[in-house]
Amino acid sequence: MENIKNLVENLYSKDNKFAYENLKLLLTESERSNSVYNYFDRFTDMIEDKNSYIRSRGIILISANAKWDKENKIEKIIDGYLKHIMDEKPITARQCIKVLPDIAKYKPNLVGPIREALIKANAGIYPDTMKSLIYKDIASTLEQIKER
Repeated sequence: MENIKNLVENLYSKDNKFAYENLKLLLTESERSNSVYNYFDRFTDMIEDKNSYIRSRGIILISANAKWDKENKIEKIIDGYLKHIMDEKPITARQCIKVLPDIAKYKPNLVGPIREALIKANAGIYPDTMKSLIYKDIASTLEQIKER
C-alpha cells in the first residue's frame, strides 16, 4: 500500500515523464485490484488542479477505477468530471472524452448524463487543428457507449 501511496504522490511531479510512468503503473494496478481506488478522493482533487497534466491524470485514474466504485463516488462527482469534456486545454478534453466508455461500462446509470454532455459539447472553442480531433473523439465515444 505504501508503494501505491508513493506512486500517487509522484503524479504531481514536475517531471512529466516520471509522473506518466507512475500513472502507467497505477493503471496496471487498477486493472488487477481495487488498491488504487483507495485514493479516489485524491484523484477527485486532481481534476480541479490548475495544471492540465495533473487534471488529465486524475481524469484517467477515476475512469480506470470505475469498476471498483461500489461507494458510488463517481455519481457524486460526475458533473465536475464531465465539465472536462470541454476543458480549457484540448488535450485534457480529449483524454476525458476517450476514457468515458470505461465509466459507462461500469456505471450504466451514468450513460445518459455522459451522452448528453458529449452531445452538448462545442469544440468550436478550440483551435482549428484540434476541433476535428475532438469531434472525432466525441463521435467515437458516443458510438462505444451506444453499444451498452
